[in-house]
Amino acid sequence: MGRENACACGIPTVQDGIGKRGLVDELGRFSRAAVTWAAGGAESDAAAAEARELAGGVRTVVLVEGSSDQVAIEALAARDGRDLGAEGVAVVPLGGAMSIGRFLDVCGPPGLGLPLAGLCDIGEERHFRRHLERVGLGSGLTRAGLETLGFQVCVADLEDELIRALGAEGVQQVIEAQGEMRPFRTFQGQPAQRERPVEHQLRRFMGTHSGRKALYAQALIAHLDLKHVPRPLERLLTHV
Repeated sequence: MGRENACACGIPTVQDGIGKRGLVDELGRFSRAAVTWAAGGAESDAAAAEARELAGGVRTVVLVEGSSDQVAIEALAARDGRDLGAEGVAVVPLGGAMSIGRFLDVCGPPGLGLPLAGLCDIGEERHFRRHLERVGLGSGLTRAGLETLGFQVCVADLEDELIRALGAEGVQQVIEAQGEMRPFRTFQGQPAQRERPVEHQLRRFMGTHSGRKALYAQALIAHLDLKHVPRPLERLLTHV
């Protein structure tokens, strides 16, 4: 709650709500501008100017590999009663881990110099480590060093973390609630999947259609016991 716009009794005012919405809208504009700037091209100069103009309202930039990571982080924060946008925390999807260098050039010391945090898969850890060192945010970084900086590593990825947190049975209950048990059973029956552990089948199933990872990131977080939050997500939200 914006303290300067709260009444003495602590109840949010209309102006307070408008202020929060305005900040969230500006954070969304900042994220879009940062993505366009990092992509380069004809619109990058205008995007850079917009990002610089809006950077004053950004407290921390959280760099994540994709939209499902963004959905999971924001949904988990909301379950804990937090509104990251209203707090000035911009969760920015890279569109793939190989783009981390460009986003660090935009948001990190070579560019806007904003406080940073992030989340990556274990297979992409080396790319994050190398580029963080390149922009001067560490030297000889270990896993512990990355975590101290605010960059957490999923083993093996977000879906794997959530499947282990809920258990295979719990995840299948979520799939049932989404009305997708029949497609999942069909997927399990494919020759390439029949002999694989159910946890592997679940993880692969979530990546079979565009948008399914984000759908299940939201749904699994909604069903997650908050006593069993995956360590990388818990540490990331504690950091920011």
